[in-house]
Amino acid sequence: MKKKFKVLLCLILSLVLVFGFSNSVFAATWSSSEQWASWTNGGYTIYNNIWGSGAGYQGIWANSYSNWGVWAQHPDTGGIKSYPNVSRPIGKTISSLANLKSSFNVTRPSSGSYVTAYDIWTNGYSYEIMLWMNYYGDVNPISYNWDQYGNPVAVFTNVTAGGHTWNVYQGSNNSNPVYSFVRTGNTNSGTVDILAILKWIESKGWFSGTQTVNTVQFGFEITSSSAGLDFICNSYSVTSN
Repeated sequence: MKKKFKVLLCLILSLVLVFGFSNSVFAATWSSSEQWASWTNGGYTIYNNIWGSGAGYQGIWANSYSNWGVWAQHPDTGGIKSYPNVSRPIGKTISSLANLKSSFNVTRPSSGSYVTAYDIWTNGYSYEIMLWMNYYGDVNPISYNWDQYGNPVAVFTNVTAGGHTWNVYQGSNNSNPVYSFVRTGNTNSGTVDILAILKWIESKGWFSGTQTVNTVQFGFEITSSSAGLDFICNSYSVTSN
């Protein structure tokens, strides 16, 4: 009897480890711990997307494109380990779009180092626009300029665009320009007028309205989560025409 109990206990503990201590996984329509796992639903694609060096375990689950999450256990070392996200193709130029908005609601941890962010790609993935909706821990936007204390220097501060107020940074990911809009205060939910932000960038001469918006991605850019943390997207949508 004791032996059977021990075997059963070991099995339960193994399942807990595999599914990352997240209750959400057990009810999920789809789940995976594969590095490049993806699942398409309702015109969106959800990606596990573990791409950084020195990454740990990350399991992803989804009930729909709007409701998904990951349990991640990445070590407390520098550098981004993953960007689990939901992606929606757009395929229209900025000037031809009448509307491009997105709404989101997330539940995020109060430890680790990460960013909850949109990642918008234009002109055949030649330009990257990041919208930081919240962040925690030791993370910084990509920037050309840094102060004497090692902090990134914004090119514009307190910019109101797309329904939010941002500090704006310019930089490069070594392949293409990156424009990072970091919200001046964290939020876990809201609606973003992405087209208004793209037109603000256009007004600065950083690119033109002939740019094609390739994709709108939204997710969690995770640097560290050594305790094993849940990152959950409760609801999400993108509308465009």
